[in-house]
Formats: sequence, C-alpha cells, structure tokens
Amino acid sequence: MTSHHFDFGICAAEAGYIKVAPDTLYSSEQGYGFAPGSFVYGRYRGGEDLLSSDFCIPQRAVFLLDVPDGVYRVTLLIGDALADTSTVIRSGDGTFIVNTLCVPAGQFLRESFSLCVRNGQLRLTFSGPAPRINALEIQPDQEALVLYLAGDSTVADQGEAGYPYAGWGQLLPACFKAGVAIDNRAASGRSSKSFVREGHLENIIKTIRPRDYLIIQFGHNDSKADEARHTEPDTTYKEQLMLFISAAREAGAYPVLVTSVHRRRFDKDGAIIPSHGKYPEAMRALAADENVPLIDLEQRSCELFEAYGPERTKELFMWTYPGEYIHHPAGVQDNTHFQIKGAQLVSQLIVEGILAAGLHDLIIYLRQAEITEI
Repeated sequence: MTSHHFDFGICAAEAGYIKVAPDTLYSSEQGYGFAPGSFVYGRYRGGEDLLSSDFCIPQRAVFLLDVPDGVYRVTLLIGDALADTSTVIRSGDGTFIVNTLCVPAGQFLRESFSLCVRNGQLRLTFSGPAPRINALEIQPDQEALVLYLAGDSTVADQGEAGYPYAGWGQLLPACFKAGVAIDNRAASGRSSKSFVREGHLENIIKTIRPRDYLIIQFGHNDSKADEARHTEPDTTYKEQLMLFISAAREAGAYPVLVTSVHRRRFDKDGAIIPSHGKYPEAMRALAADENVPLIDLEQRSCELFEAYGPERTKELFMWTYPGEYIHHPAGVQDNTHFQIKGAQLVSQLIVEGILAAGLHDLIIYLRQAEITEI
C-alpha cells in the first residue's frame, strides 16, 4: 500500500502533492477526485505557502480515492487566511469520524484520524456552513488498533439516506484519535445466531489481528420467534456469544461484551420498563464466567433515558414530525432506533464503559476532552 498526498485549490501544487482542483472529477482510470454532483469552489488568498494559500470550498462534496482494503491514517489541513471556517467531514456512508472542525481566520488545523477501508475505495464527504479543504494525506496505518463492532441495528451504520437515523457505532469513531480505527460490521435485524449463520463473524475472522478488539452487542433480535434468529438466554444465546469470544481470542484479539441498550418504554412513574427479558443477565453471567470485560449498556442506558424522561427521550429516538426530515416525510414514531443525538449519547456510554473496564489500549486514544453533546 502506498501513500497519497493531495493539494486542493486552484494554483500550482506543492512539491510531492497531486493537485485537486474544484473540477477534478473522479474516474476509475484516474482513481481519485470529486464524485459527480459535488458542489466545489476554489479560492486563492496569496502567500508563499502553497498548501495554505489556496483551497477548495466543498459546499457539498464527496472525495473518492481508490485504495486497497486496509487501515489508513488520514490527515487533513484546513483553514483560511481571511475567514473563519466550519467543516463537517464524514467517511463512508455517513460515519462520524471527527466533530465539526472550526478554525478561526488566519489559523490552520492539521487533524488526523484512522479509518478502515473496505470495498477498495476511501470516501470522504465534506459539508458545513463554511467548509474548507487545503490538503489531504492518506497513509497506510499498520500500527492502529481496529475496534470491530458486531451487533444489530442499534449499533449499525445507517447511512445518509436514513438521516437522522443512526446506530451508536456510527458515532463512536469521533470519540477516538488517530491510532484506533472503528470497523462497524453490525447489521440491522441480526441476532447473535443469524449474524454467525450469514457469515458476518467469519468475515471478521478473516481480518482481525492480535491486539484488536471485538465489541459484541446482541439481544434485541435473539428473542424473535423465527428459527433463523431465536436463541434461549441461558443456553443457545450463551453458545452463540462464545463463538464470538473464541474467535477473538484465537486471533489474539480482545472480546468485549455489551448488554442490550434499552428501548424507549416507560411506566406511569417515568421508570424504564425492561424489554430484553433474561438476555442481559445471561450475558453478565457469561462475562463473569469467561472473564470477559463487560459494558453494561442496559444499566447505563436506563440511567440516561430516565434522566431525560418520557418526553425528552423523543429527541434521542426516531420520533419525528411529518415534514421534519426529508427522508421521513410522514414522520416516525420509533421507540427502538436512535436519531443522531441519541446515538451520540449512547456512544458516550460506550466510552464510559471502556474507561470503567480499564481497556487501556483504547483509553489512551480517546478524545475525552472533545466529547460534547450534539
């Protein structure tokens, strides 16, 4: 795998960099460029430094780069000599990799993060009220730890087409600095059983390495009656979870169990009504028996949702009014799945669990000071 260096703007390229102008469109032959339909402008502010003197304004733009599958460190240079900037950057199909980057006029920020590339193409989406991109560097990152996520729709990346619908795994990358890459393999509708039977665990086994982590959250769909998904808490559920634990350990990686996040169900006194039966307790018992770190998301989410209460939790779950969001014109009343704000707060609960469990290889890469509510 090779490194790539891009200089964005309308003037000459910095030595060792490839110039990307506003009209540099992606083609398979070239292997990089803005996707068709991107809205990009360019400006030149003067000065001798070629990387900072000009830039692209990616008003709504997708930059594509063909690279082999693997883990990469991406470094951005963002700023403007004359104007304050505010840039939103997402990877893939809407994954939050950093918080909004706001840079005062006359200053320039270099920001790095690690990410996993699958299907042979890196995809970065740029937007924001005053977006900029001056330079972009992509380098193979063999030293980064990969944090794999196995789970259901409450964890999975939900994509821009469902905005503001999001799983907590979609927001988790923004909690980590460069050095940890999130590979979210969670899939909507899966139980611990169907995830394995469909080959998702086998695909993780193909790439997971020593010292990587595998976070496992199931239970929402294990109680479903259909044979393809159903497990019994004290028997087949534990047996399926052991497949994940054993797969991680055999690869030299570290398994972490996560109890199911609560649904939005309250009694008349404003207390959460449990909806996962014996599955969380079965996972707690397995974690104790197998000496596996446990993040008790059921308990942590109970405290969070009760603090918000029956009405305010509608801001966290997919409760929307008709016409409020373009992708959900009729509105939604969903007590299981999250809006972005809810997914972001639940991802913070995962971070709290990582801290409480003493997972030091991950803790040292947390953006603890930068974790703020959306």
